[in-house]
Amino acid sequence: MLARIVKLSLRHRGIVIALALGLLGWGAYVASQAPLDVFPEFVAPQVTIQAEAPGLSAEQVEMLVTRPIESAVNGAAALQSVRSESIQGLSVVTVVFKDGTDIYIGRQSLAEKLGTLARQLPEGVRPPTLSPLTSSTMDLLKVGFVSDKISARDLRTLVDWTINPRLLAVNGVAAASVFGGEVEQLQVQVAPEKLAAFDLTMNEVLECAKASTGVRGAGFIDTAGQRIVIQTNGQMFTPEELGEVVVRKGSPVVRLRDVAKVALGAEPKFGDALIMGQPGVLITLKSQYLANTLTVTQGLEQALDELRPMLKAKGITLYDRLHRPATFIETALGNMQDSLLVGGALVGIVLLLFLLDLRVALISFVSIPLSLLAAILILDWRGVSLNTMTLGGFAIAIGVVVDDAIIDVENILRRLRENASLPTPRELWRVVLDASLEVNNSVVYATFIVAVVFLPVLTMSGLQGRFFGPMGVAFILSIMASLGVALTVTPAMALVFLGRTKPHAEPAWVRGLKVLHRDWLLFFARWPGLTITGALALVAGACCLVPYFGGELLPEFREGHFVVGVKSRPGTSIEEALRTGKQLSNLMLANPHIATVEQQVGRAEAGEDTWGPNQSEFHIELKTGTTPKEEVATQAALRSTLAEFPGIQSEVMTFLGDRISESISGETSMVVVNVFGENLDQLDATAKKIAAQLAATTGSADVQVKAPPGAPVLAVHLRPERLTQFGFRPLDVLETVQTAFQGSDVTQMVRGNRIHKLAVILDEGARRDPEAVGDLLLVNGDGVRMALRQLADVELTNGRPSIHHDGARRRQTVTCNVGKRDLASFVKEARAKVQAQVKLPGDLYVQWSGAAEEQAKARRELLVHSLIAGLVVVLLLSLVFHRASHVALVLANIPFALVGGVLAVFAGGGLTSIGSLVGFVTLFGISTRNSIMLISHYEHLVEHEGATWDLETVARGASERLLPIIMTALVTALGLLPLALGSGEAGREIEGPMAIVILGGLVSSTLLNLLVLPSLAWKFGRFSKSEAERFQPTSPPAT
Repeated sequence: MLARIVKLSLRHRGIVIALALGLLGWGAYVASQAPLDVFPEFVAPQVTIQAEAPGLSAEQVEMLVTRPIESAVNGAAALQSVRSESIQGLSVVTVVFKDGTDIYIGRQSLAEKLGTLARQLPEGVRPPTLSPLTSSTMDLLKVGFVSDKISARDLRTLVDWTINPRLLAVNGVAAASVFGGEVEQLQVQVAPEKLAAFDLTMNEVLECAKASTGVRGAGFIDTAGQRIVIQTNGQMFTPEELGEVVVRKGSPVVRLRDVAKVALGAEPKFGDALIMGQPGVLITLKSQYLANTLTVTQGLEQALDELRPMLKAKGITLYDRLHRPATFIETALGNMQDSLLVGGALVGIVLLLFLLDLRVALISFVSIPLSLLAAILILDWRGVSLNTMTLGGFAIAIGVVVDDAIIDVENILRRLRENASLPTPRELWRVVLDASLEVNNSVVYATFIVAVVFLPVLTMSGLQGRFFGPMGVAFILSIMASLGVALTVTPAMALVFLGRTKPHAEPAWVRGLKVLHRDWLLFFARWPGLTITGALALVAGACCLVPYFGGELLPEFREGHFVVGVKSRPGTSIEEALRTGKQLSNLMLANPHIATVEQQVGRAEAGEDTWGPNQSEFHIELKTGTTPKEEVATQAALRSTLAEFPGIQSEVMTFLGDRISESISGETSMVVVNVFGENLDQLDATAKKIAAQLAATTGSADVQVKAPPGAPVLAVHLRPERLTQFGFRPLDVLETVQTAFQGSDVTQMVRGNRIHKLAVILDEGARRDPEAVGDLLLVNGDGVRMALRQLADVELTNGRPSIHHDGARRRQTVTCNVGKRDLASFVKEARAKVQAQVKLPGDLYVQWSGAAEEQAKARRELLVHSLIAGLVVVLLLSLVFHRASHVALVLANIPFALVGGVLAVFAGGGLTSIGSLVGFVTLFGISTRNSIMLISHYEHLVEHEGATWDLETVARGASERLLPIIMTALVTALGLLPLALGSGEAGREIEGPMAIVILGGLVSSTLLNLLVLPSLAWKFGRFSKSEAERFQPTSPPAT
């Protein structure tokens, strides 16, 4: 089969080269048009369900809204988990599906289950809705607006009705959340004292407002020749008109304006915003699922440019880079592309220096763009974006890709030299064909073995699988494409460009290097026992270092942006949160590395966050050019600033770190401890004890209890006997309280192209007085009037701001981050402390999750899957070699090769991440490949060339493989060198540690292949001429 492929390539070499040029052009075009992103979609398929329940407390939302939704969705197919949070007025249920689930089918399944649920929810609860489908990172752009020329209400109106619609019209924008300003509303603000003066009730005012305005369709009239539509209009368009509506006839006539202030007011706020420490309006734009972040961002910026003149004319300052993820994508991809280009250029220089022939170097080098572009074509066909992970796969593959061509070209060149020295040279096509087939069988097996070794990276599950899977696919596609190039393009180009010219001699320095290598090799071969003992000592020493290594799932990303979560005491008002936020913003802006700061308090009116006014989030953008060291210093400075405010809990995260942690556990912190049970008081007490143990563990930072109790609640408990005695219906009483303090939306008013709600509510002064609740006047059907306190017990007590579920079980959560030590050792120590110091009452139990658990899971998966891959490798090696001893020789290379990787990790601080582990897997493949090529060459010398198995053959075989081994090591190392040197920079955070491991391993594996493995082969190898020949005789291609 291989012989036929190579023969066809040589016979149709012109067509092969033309097709290769076409592939280069087509691939370059597709690569320039491919979608770009910083990471693949790393969040599991999930859907967020929201249900607004105006006025209900967290406990009521939990029982009446959240639990019915959970029951409805629990039967959906391919569910992995169901999490929920119930807060005052809102239920949010997050449904996570298993990996591989089609998200569109999952959403359709949930939509069907929720279709009939609305009828089962209490009156006034809005039907559950599915949040828009967004990308993993969600945030697309944060834009702020500040003005001292127009009011907060006018600014919000402009944003809601002019700016936001224009931005939502940009293709790729999924949704927008708006914080800050005041949402305009036409309000009937009832004065309680005036109601009492006119002996009226809230319900009477509400019914009057409902009847005062509205829109109804009136149909049409058909005449003999036409149809005339009847358009009615009964709306009051101004507050003055509405104020004249009669509430009660008689003497005197009572109008709305007599008992209420009818005016344009502001809807009750759920949140607010500060921009650069000043009140403003914030828009958070979210990207659609699989949208190209760079393209959509450019569209948004173009739309904002169109709006700038209007904003400037109105005296509005625009902050359009409060958070721009596209900046990190541009930097990260730019760094990765630079690494690839610089690495490729270094590879080209190495090829030229070693081969001293531009044609030979070109034949070897062309395999890189051909293989990588072929892989890009397949990825693009499958809809996979180009991101730092796929580019990282390409960077790792460069060494293997070019190695296929190097082995082929170097062998062809050597055989052409030998052929030129013969008295009667053979035909060139036969020399090229035989030289190519001589190594191709081993190259094919070696390539497949490397692919098998990398399969465990593809089979990782969860977050790490979604992160590293595209890298594994890119790597395997590249090396398989390079195999195709080595079998077709490389022989064809060698015959065309090298066949008619006399091969030059090896460079003098290469001949000198071979002499030096031969001397050292013979020394090691004469003392195999000492050689093996020294190698084993190195392996043992490396193994002794491993237990002292720390671990982390992923390194921190240097994206130039921080997210600061701040939590005050439950019940903190919006005004107090803004006051504290202004102080924090000013302190943060004093830092020389910080460019912008924005604060979002609570939640947006239609947002997905389940935060009360006591919770805030600051987004901090760093100045362009801030170095990784300065980012670390800025993060520490932020924590110091927050520590000056003892009344708050806080955490400082990078944005991507926040999103990645949230995708793992539903929380934004690195370490998450969940306490499950039904008794909320026991959950709170246990969580508090766990938080104390975490805070006492060295390295802890940002320790928080997720939902602390203690929110002030004004409880109104109706007294049934009093209601029965005086003839009041409970529902009427509850609706009156709701109208007074929550407000009741009567209808919508159309004013030009804007729609405003008409609401009836108590005036602001009464709504700020807790005593006004008990004084609220009620009336029954018989006209009996009584104050609420006469029919109910009204008392100020403590409640819960939020209640969490996981798998329909109540859950309290403790979170923290880790600094100044590795994550794995921190969690190990913290677990021991919690287990020893915290006694769990009743039916409570604890579950640890977060990055540490995910890392441990990834380690287990990589270990198990690598063992399985190892068995497959042994089977493949058994097909390559005829003796078990030769298989053992190849496998003996692996622990020696890993020594350099272990030493590299130790020199870098002893911290391993999943990227480092993937680096070890890659080393396993590369070192196995080189060993295969050396042992198979020994077999070829003995079996096909008739060499006697002695020290001279050992030295000859190693010498003939010296140049390919050194070139492979150098091109692989130089291809990865930019990644290693830039480790920790944007885009290289994951691949940098991986490159460092591979570089260290390349040193030890190269020395092993050149010195130790030949000695082992001499000591334990069994090579004889009686072995079955591997290649069949070849015949010339048809002419």
